[in-house]
Amino acid sequence: MPTERLCMRHTREILRHKWLLGSSHRLVTSSLKVSHGAITDTTQRALRAGLCWDSVCALLDSELERLLYPPPPLAGTLRPEPDFVTIDLELRRKGVTLELLHQEYLALHPEGYRRSAFCAHYETWKKTRGLTMRQVHQGGDRLFVDYSGLKAYYTDPTTGDSVACELFVAALGASSYTYAEASLSQQVPDFLASHVRALAFFRGVPAAVVSDQLRSGVSRPCRYEPGPNTSYLDFAQHYGTVLLPARPHSPKDKAKVEVAVQIAQRWILARLRHVICFSLTELNEHISRLLADLNNRPMRVYKKSRRELFEELDLPSLRPLPDAPYEFAQWKKARVNLDYHVELGGHYYSVPYRLVHQSVELRFTQTCVEALHDGKRVAIHQRSFERGRFTTLVEHMPPRHQGQATQSPEKIQQWARNIGPMTAVLCERIIVDKTIPQQGYRSCIGIARLSKRFGSERVEAAATRALWTGAVSYHSMENILLAGLDRLPIFDDSASAAAPVLDHEHVRGAHYYR
Repeated sequence: MPTERLCMRHTREILRHKWLLGSSHRLVTSSLKVSHGAITDTTQRALRAGLCWDSVCALLDSELERLLYPPPPLAGTLRPEPDFVTIDLELRRKGVTLELLHQEYLALHPEGYRRSAFCAHYETWKKTRGLTMRQVHQGGDRLFVDYSGLKAYYTDPTTGDSVACELFVAALGASSYTYAEASLSQQVPDFLASHVRALAFFRGVPAAVVSDQLRSGVSRPCRYEPGPNTSYLDFAQHYGTVLLPARPHSPKDKAKVEVAVQIAQRWILARLRHVICFSLTELNEHISRLLADLNNRPMRVYKKSRRELFEELDLPSLRPLPDAPYEFAQWKKARVNLDYHVELGGHYYSVPYRLVHQSVELRFTQTCVEALHDGKRVAIHQRSFERGRFTTLVEHMPPRHQGQATQSPEKIQQWARNIGPMTAVLCERIIVDKTIPQQGYRSCIGIARLSKRFGSERVEAAATRALWTGAVSYHSMENILLAGLDRLPIFDDSASAAAPVLDHEHVRGAHYYR
């Protein structure tokens, strides 16, 4: 029998020609351009449905189609129904596909649905579960984070005022295992600190983190190519995960956490409305207890709690946490000064001297400062908050500066004794006379270079004369050597003492001034 299905306009015309006009098949074929089989099939279907021309005119197209072409009886009504709840949970495991689950279903029920019917029934079941079931999340795949529109509060014990706090919520995709905490703000430090505590709570790292495009996480909002800020990217690199900001005004992109936020508002904030807390710590202790109740409560559809699903689906697939938690870091661009130092907070940190006049990026926390050039770290220092001071590493200096920086009194005395004992005494006097020993190092280095110009013997003789005259400095030594005074004999004080006293009328003597 022909099974050609015509549009309702042609169907009505066929029935009008046959029942109202009494036309032959040949005439109807010529008029409507349909086959003889289609004419016979249409009239027989109408007769089986108990229709006449008057009743056809009274029916809508949809009603006429339903009567003429009723859906075929379900061939699988007696076949075993798959457990779609279990199938939905299994699909959240990595590597599990609907094809694999269908094969396992047929292994248990050889007379069951074929593949196309199996998939169609599952898709129909998914549509009945609501919007939250439309996305299939694999274990350990994604973590969804968001802030609640409703705030938490604690009371300041000194003023008695209520302090509003943000409620941070994070939920894993496969198990809906939820974390929540109160923080003072949505600023970058609090935002990232909440992420760190959430990952510690989950005891692992997901493959991706999905957040809203709030300013704390995204510096360049865009529907297609959002730009996470530097600190958020630094956090992701530390934990080895990726960031997937949701599209603006698209709650479906993070429907999992939207539902988690709603549940947290109902099961946590609503229960805390009559609880008075006097600190943020005390408030989070209450939230932690209520959060445990929420995660341990069995869900109606899956007959399992979020914690059970977490341990079964998400926890085995999460990546391990790094050895140390992320420490909030800030970034700043700086230009290397002529003295190969960069400034941060009034303190100066050294970088390799080859980067003079170039731009570097500073990554700084409360404990350390890193300098990066072309994305590569070139220097790291312990953070100092002393303004006007310098933190310098010897390896950052040019070679001629390194020699000066590594000078010490012991090293100077060693090469000074190699020249001669009087030179050693002179250098010691120069260093001792300075308020800071390092101030005398340059003078001693200059004297060492004089020995290369004039020879060690002349420098030793010049040092003897400089000590005798009390002119202990580099310039005095240089002047003595240039003038050749080191070659002249030194005046003997003992000869002066043995000379007779002059007696003259113009010599008044010491008694005159008493």
